[in-house]
Amino acid sequence: MTATIWWTIAGCTVVTAIIKGIGPVALGGREIPPRFSGVIAFMAPALLAALVVTNTFALGDHWTVGAHTVGVAVGGLILVRRGPLVLAVAAAVAVTALLRAVT
Repeated sequence: MTATIWWTIAGCTVVTAIIKGIGPVALGGREIPPRFSGVIAFMAPALLAALVVTNTFALGDHWTVGAHTVGVAVGGLILVRRGPLVLAVAAAVAVTALLRAVT
């Protein structure tokens, strides 16, 4: 690995530590207001949804719909209908593999 990559990793580490430290320093041991707690609670699911959408629809530097998109949709549909997670993953994999084999 080049020195540039290591400096980038080190920089990201320092920035992440600073961002994580801002909250405790700014609050100084006080309780977080309920309004902010609600926002913080929704940040992780929003980030996860953004990552899933990006990995589902992005191929390189453009958006696309393919077999993997249909597989994720099938798995999501099973989860929305309160199906088990293992079934959703298995169905998503099976549908994706089947569509890739056909095309």
